[in-house]
Amino acid sequence: MAAQQRPLSPHLQIYRLPLAARLSIMHRGTGVFLSLGAFALAAWIIAIAAGQAEYDQFLRCAGSIPGIVLLLAMLASFVFHLFTGIRHLLWDALWGLENPRVDTTNWIVIMLTIVVTAILAWIAFTVGGAA
Repeated sequence: MAAQQRPLSPHLQIYRLPLAARLSIMHRGTGVFLSLGAFALAAWIIAIAAGQAEYDQFLRCAGSIPGIVLLLAMLASFVFHLFTGIRHLLWDALWGLENPRVDTTNWIVIMLTIVVTAILAWIAFTVGGAA
């Protein structure tokens, strides 16, 4: 007799991770990305120490379209990682573990990440760039 075909549990075609789980996974991913971004920070410091010609070359690379995209991605990753880290600290203190608060803080983290990243990028690329 043939075995009855049953779907996997939970069925992978209909199951979706909750937003809190997706943000937790993204928190880990941004941590890895920021660790790799530390190499860009080290390259910047080495370029400063190496002299004006090397520093100018680094600024040309950082000011290119891929360099700006990478800087914005690192900025957004830092801000997101910061806010999700604060939320994880609050969870460790047993605050905000109720489902309504988890849902609310999910969206607060997302909105704060967008707003703070936009403000910091505006400061860095307009106000900070004029100095």
